[in-house]
Amino acid sequence: MSLRRRLLLQVPLALGAGAALAQVPPRGSEVAQYAGLHLAAHHGDVAALRRLLAAGADVNVREAYGRTAVHVATFARQREALQVLAQAGANLGLLEADRYDAVTIAAVADDEETLRLLLSLGASAKLVTSRYDGTALIAAAHLGHDGVVRQLIAAGAPLDHVNNLHWTALIEAIVLGDGGKRHQATLQALLKAGASTALADRSGRTPLQLARANGYAEMVRLLEQAGAR
Repeated sequence: MSLRRRLLLQVPLALGAGAALAQVPPRGSEVAQYAGLHLAAHHGDVAALRRLLAAGADVNVREAYGRTAVHVATFARQREALQVLAQAGANLGLLEADRYDAVTIAAVADDEETLRLLLSLGASAKLVTSRYDGTALIAAAHLGHDGVVRQLIAAGAPLDHVNNLHWTALIEAIVLGDGGKRHQATLQALLKAGASTALADRSGRTPLQLARANGYAEMVRLLEQAGAR
């Protein structure tokens, strides 16, 4: 059995199957019950949002799963709605029931445009999110969303945060990545930004050792070029 396969077996099913599965977007049955801000946010009905907010609606009101209108608008890629909610004072850093904020939701979705908007509106790339005590950067690195990774780095995301699996973004790009072009670009972005190549996993394996064990020759080259041991 390959090292990557053994590592995946250590990970809870939702994460091992992909970070997207750890997130729960509003289901059709939930949307059917939405009213007020949540319904308007889902559909991007800016006029309705403005009416409701002008009438005193709580901009941070939550539905049954803990999602605010900001979460709903982010899942639905309703960017104008996000602008209206932010202008009304919405808290862009609130976590829903699975402990995801809007930034992490956009990062997992590889939605660079929505992420760019959220960051410009003041959302933070530095929050600890998810049941894995991770960050948006770790989630994006896991999935090889290299453009998202570069945005998050530029926004000050913590490069060397260690989640409760004892993995950093650099390690996740290797152990949960496929070694392909986007994961290589992700690794390159992290290395260029100064991510640590010395931090090891729970078993003491360094990123270079993990890349070698997985047979990811280009990742090995990039790590060695960066001085990894």
